[in-house]
This record gives sequence, structure tokens and C-alpha cells, in this order.
Amino acid sequence: MSAAPGRLVIGLTGGIASGKSTVADLLAARGAIVIDADLLAREVVAPGTAGLAAVVERFGPGVLTADGDLDRPALGRLVFADLAARRDLEAIIHPAVRARAAALTAAAPDGAIVVQVIPLLVETGQQGAFDLVVVVDVTPEVQLARVRARDGLGEPEARARLAAQAGRDARLAVADVVISNDGSPARLEEQVERLWRERLDPRAGNSRRGGCPGRMPAP
Repeated sequence: MSAAPGRLVIGLTGGIASGKSTVADLLAARGAIVIDADLLAREVVAPGTAGLAAVVERFGPGVLTADGDLDRPALGRLVFADLAARRDLEAIIHPAVRARAAALTAAAPDGAIVVQVIPLLVETGQQGAFDLVVVVDVTPEVQLARVRARDGLGEPEARARLAAQAGRDARLAVADVVISNDGSPARLEEQVERLWRERLDPRAGNSRRGGCPGRMPAP
């Protein structure tokens, strides 16, 4: 059954620094409508929102910048070190993000290919809500190196952030399609093109609906 009648809705996930945004950009360039949960998570805690007010009530004014914006590094230090705090934050943000994503998906035209980029898809148990689940996969060693380089973190802090997400095996277990991103940008684009051509593009005459299409290994 389609997640949204008349549309193909893809759940795109992967660990931190796996390359989800790059894959989403490549799909968008081919005509997909991309809904990014990380961007929506910023919207729902923008200044003046009920979401930001709830975050401040729970975590205190120390999570605000001098300009009244959410101080993400300060909040991150609190929640990544405290499971209960992280759960409280998720209880504030996740329902608002899901509601916004559902509204944007419903507004997509018939026949659209909608890609929802959801870093915590497995952790929040959403894998059954999509026509197809695509996982961007990297080895743990590559992932750790990318997180440290991207975010300027020491190894202990980087490992703590990785540990806060579902493990690699848990993500792969729910995947209909696995895209490997350990190699070159060209190899990544080849895999996205194959996914689009063989599984998504309605002009190719492929089967876009019904059942679990099975995993497409990386070429």
C-alpha cells in the first residue's frame, strides 16, 4: 500500500555523515520532491514558535543565544550526554516535524516522487510508513573520520554522537535499497542513477508500488 495515494514516498536515512543530503540532492536533481527532517526540525524551534518555548521550558535559558535563537551546540552538549534529556527533546520536536512532513507530502502533486530525509527513521520506528526505505551506508571507520572532520570533534565526543543513533545493522535490516557511500562521488551518483532508473522513474515502466521491492545492492 502506498504511503500517500498517487505518490511514491521514499524514506531516506543513514547514520551521521553518511551522505544523506548528497543523495537527496541527486534525487532532487532528477525530479524528486525532498522533505528534509533536519530542516523541519529547525523550523519548529525557530524564534517565536511553540517548539522553542517548550525547549526553553525544559532545558532553561542557557540553550538560547544572545539573539534569542536556539543555541544548538549548547543543547547538543546537554542531550548527547543524557539519554533522558534526549528523549525529552525528541518528544518536543518529533511530533511537530512529523506533522509538517505529512502536510508537505499531502500537498505534493499526484505522481510525485517524495523523498523524506529522516536521520532517525529507525529510532522512531517509521520504516513501515514508506513505500521504499533507502539507506545510505558507510563503514564505521569512514563515518567516524567524517564526523570528526565535519564537526571538529574529538574522538570520544564523536563516538558518543554515533552511539546516540541506531547501529548500522539496525538500519540495514529495514532497508529496501542500500546505497554505499564509501567510495567516490562518481560511484555514489552511479548508484543513485540506478535507483532512479530501475525503481523510481515512472517513465521507465518499472513497478513503483506494492510490497517490498527487495534490496538493490550497490554496483
